Amino acid sequence: MRHTPDYVLDDVEAVRALVRENPWGTIVSFVPGKGLVASHYPLLLEEDAEGIVLVSHVGRPDERLHELGAHELMVIIYGPQGYVSPGWYESSPAVPTWNFAVAHLHGTPELLSDDENLRVLDRLVAHFENPLPEPFLMRGTLENAEYAERIVHGTVGFRLRVDRFEAKEKMSQDKPAEVVDRVIEELGKPGPYRNPMLAARMARVHGREQGA
Repeated sequence: MRHTPDYVLDDVEAVRALVRENPWGTIVSFVPGKGLVASHYPLLLEEDAEGIVLVSHVGRPDERLHELGAHELMVIIYGPQGYVSPGWYESSPAVPTWNFAVAHLHGTPELLSDDENLRVLDRLVAHFENPLPEPFLMRGTLENAEYAERIVHGTVGFRLRVDRFEAKEKMSQDKPAEVVDRVIEELGKPGPYRNPMLAARMARVHGREQGA
């Protein structure tokens, strides 16, 4: 990440919220003899923990790939992001830019027992299924529970206590209010760069109430 003070997001609760709202991350490790390796998995916050603590699981091949638990790794969490055209500014000179929210979370993972891994898998499934009208829960039936207990041995659960992080949120904070409003409006219109999630994030960062 570019090491400048611009757009730094250093509030722990804000980073926790970014993870909560965007529970999909890229896991990056440097492994001697292999170089950089990366994998992609859903992650959940441990809500009752202090600081930023993540739980998830990887497949056995990825455990070996990352040498999980043997050294520090980085998890990248992506929030809404997208292109911003200078044509939306209605001023000159202007250049294109990209708005985004992202966090790099560093720590050494702790491997979980099979029992705790099963509980994490249960939480992951419930987290994503509960909003549905008929949730397909991992232990919702005897058959599902038995299947889950069989497949858990093919995965490795981990807990990552984040030791340090770098995060940035660039949402046109350097622009006048009228330009911000136009960018939010343009991101909500039909077209090649329609991006309602980014528009909503910008509106929240700037204290706008969309649709008001």
